[in-house]
Amino acid sequence: MTKAKKIVRKEAEVAFSKNTQPVGFRIIKYVLLSILVYFTCTKPFFWWMISALFGLSLVIHFYYRYKTKGWTRSFGMWNYEKFRKE
Repeated sequence: MTKAKKIVRKEAEVAFSKNTQPVGFRIIKYVLLSILVYFTCTKPFFWWMISALFGLSLVIHFYYRYKTKGWTRSFGMWNYEKFRKE
């Protein structure tokens, strides 16, 4: 397996893990995001806001990725020993 495939596989494992975010947190997150989109989709600043939120999520993702050394160390809510697959 190439290095790129390993990186993509690890990213997908972390992104779609059911253990990284509690179900309640995911539900609240998507409900709040849906409400935000519903009330602001006709506003002139909508696409700026979506771009800013996307940029912020990328910054947070790469910060966690840096601190966990590619998801191989524990940091914050990510517990490597608990969530890793054998």
